[in-house]
Amino acid sequence: MYNLSSYHTEDFTLLGIPGLEQYHAWISIPFCFIYLVAIVGNSILLYLIAVERSLHAPMFFFLSMLAMTDVILSTTCVPKTLIIFWLGPQKISFPGCLTQLFFLHCSFVLDSAILLAMAFDRYVAICSPLRYTTVLTPKTIIEIAVGISFRSFSIILPVVFLLIRLPFCRTHIIPHTYCEHIGVARLACADISINIWYGFGVPIMTVISDVILIAVSYTLIFCAVFRLPSRDARQKALGTCGSHVCVILMFYTPAFFSILAHRFGHNVSRTFHIMFANLYIVIPPALNPIVYGVKTKQIRHKVILLFSTKCTE
Repeated sequence: MYNLSSYHTEDFTLLGIPGLEQYHAWISIPFCFIYLVAIVGNSILLYLIAVERSLHAPMFFFLSMLAMTDVILSTTCVPKTLIIFWLGPQKISFPGCLTQLFFLHCSFVLDSAILLAMAFDRYVAICSPLRYTTVLTPKTIIEIAVGISFRSFSIILPVVFLLIRLPFCRTHIIPHTYCEHIGVARLACADISINIWYGFGVPIMTVISDVILIAVSYTLIFCAVFRLPSRDARQKALGTCGSHVCVILMFYTPAFFSILAHRFGHNVSRTFHIMFANLYIVIPPALNPIVYGVKTKQIRHKVILLFSTKCTE
C-alpha cells in the first residue's frame, strides 16, 4: 500500500515548450500582446453590457458569460506561461496544479455550454420571434446559466479526485507550460485507464452533444431564414447569426484538432502539440470580443460611442 500522505509532497516542474527553449523570450512577445488584447477586449465587452440598458437582453447576458469564462480560461494559464518564458522552468505545487487544470477544463466545458445557450437564444429569436419574451424570461435565463455552470462543475470535479488518488513516485517534470489532466496523470506510477476513459470520454462526449445540438439549431435557423420573403429580412437575420457562427468555428475547430492530435496524433511532434495548445487558450478569448464588436451592430455602436466620448473629454 502506498502512503497516501506522501503522494503529493513534491512540487511539479513546468518546462515550457520543449525544443523551443531558446525562443521562449521571443514567443512571449506576441503571446503577451494577444493575452492583453483578450483581457482588454473582454473587459470592455463586460463593461458595456453592464452599463448600457439597451444591451440588457438574453443574447448579451450569455455573451457576458462567455467573456467572463474566456478571461478565466486565459488567466488560468497565461500568466504562469509568461513567467516560464521569461524566467525559465517553474515549480507548481500539486494543489496549484489541480486548481489550474480544474479551471482550465471547466472553462472549456462551460464555454461549449454557453455557445449552446446562445444558439438556443438565436433559434427562439428567429424561428419563434413572437414567443421570444415568453420563452426566455429572466427566470429561465438564470436557470439556464445556473444549469450549465453546475453541469460544467460536476463534469470536471471528478477529474480532481481521479488525480488525487494517483501516486506520483517517478518524475515530477511536466513538459508543458501548464497542467492538464492526462498530461499530469501520465506521470503517475499506477494504472491510469480510468483517467483516460473519463478524461477523454465524459467531457468530450458532453462537448460533442453540444456541437450536435448547435448544428441542429443553426440548421433550423437557416431553413427559417431562407424562407423569409424579404431579402433585407434574410440579410438582417443572417447578420445576427454571423458573429455566433464565427465564434463557434473559432472555438470548436482548434479544440477538437488539439484533442484528437493529442490522443491519436502520435506522429505529430510534442513541440507542435504544446505550441498549439498554448495558442488555443489565448487566441479565441482575444478574437471573440473583436468578432462580436465588428459583427454586432449594437456593440459596435456602443464601442464607438465609448471611445469618442473618452477622446472628447
